[in-house]
Amino acid sequence: MSNPPDVRHPLSWQPEEWAAYAQSIGEPTFRGAQIFRWLHHQGVTEPAQMTNLKLSLREGLSALGVGDPLRVVECRRAADGTRKILCELSSGDRIECVVIPMTRDTEMVDPDPEDVDDEPAVATRQRVTLCISTQVGCAMGCVFCASGKSGLRRGLKAHEIIAQVLTAKRHLEPNEWLRNIVFMGMGEPLHHYDETALAIRLIMNPEGIAIGPRRITVSTVGLVPGIKKLAHDFQGKLGLAISLHAPNDEIRSKIVPMNERYSIDDILAALRAYPLPKRRRITIEYTLIQGVNDSPEHAQQLARLLRGLRVKVNLIPMNSIIDSTLTASSVERVDRFAQVLSDARVSCSQRKRRGDDVAAACGQLALAPASSLVRAPQPLRGL
Repeated sequence: MSNPPDVRHPLSWQPEEWAAYAQSIGEPTFRGAQIFRWLHHQGVTEPAQMTNLKLSLREGLSALGVGDPLRVVECRRAADGTRKILCELSSGDRIECVVIPMTRDTEMVDPDPEDVDDEPAVATRQRVTLCISTQVGCAMGCVFCASGKSGLRRGLKAHEIIAQVLTAKRHLEPNEWLRNIVFMGMGEPLHHYDETALAIRLIMNPEGIAIGPRRITVSTVGLVPGIKKLAHDFQGKLGLAISLHAPNDEIRSKIVPMNERYSIDDILAALRAYPLPKRRRITIEYTLIQGVNDSPEHAQQLARLLRGLRVKVNLIPMNSIIDSTLTASSVERVDRFAQVLSDARVSCSQRKRRGDDVAAACGQLALAPASSLVRAPQPLRGL
């Protein structure tokens, strides 16, 4: 164990840490496994409800600090079934996560070709993708994203990331099944790498939430050291999505400030070194902004840039946010951009808007009330 369990919230302890805790209080190690399953598999965070544990052990867990580290302030349901959950942490900070019922034409990431449901009963259930946050606010400053408008307050700890998953599972409909998890909510997942990585390991644990690495996607603005760590620690088995949004450094530096530190060439070098499994692709996220990065010439530049890489481009018409003069590309320009990529034999798809009527769409998660996030934007000048 790299850290003693008592310096972290118990929800972030791994099974071996729970076994050590059980031993330390004179209990058999299997009690630790029971506690882990209560927390992560069954989603029970209140010790009083862990009915197969004796009273003294449950009281000890309460004294240890076992409990839910967040509470649901509000759950907004969109017309398409998307649910945006506003959560308040024990620190008083607020974050958002989004439950997204999926269809074949609304996948947020490239589906795994080997990911087939063996059980007919499972295959008939409604698949759900959960978009979770890793920070309160964001330091990246992308001009089309609401999360960074108030800047970064702090990174989330692993237990606060895990708590979003457990909370979201409680908001599933009876026929829904949590199939995928995407780290695409508030914040940059690789900015606080260690906490993100610990949360991923807990999510993957077969005795807990048990979401496999092929169903987990980490989206990054392009923090190259974090991409390299992710590749090393998870052997490329996790899905990777890159928020590129521009075909050259000149444009990208204006809309994604982090490009000044890690250029497109730096990012592409990291992608070429990423140990991608066979038949898997890296997702290139590209937000289309009217008059900024959406011309046919930009599409041609992007196609040349990605030549030789196993990627799929996910085109995302910009969603309106407050205090922004940017506006989404027209349907015609999006279609033309996609056609240019297709003609260049670059695989691409257009992400369907999900939950934009409750400000739950891509780029709209923020600390402000949902009603204040959507407005009619003005055209950008001078970019």
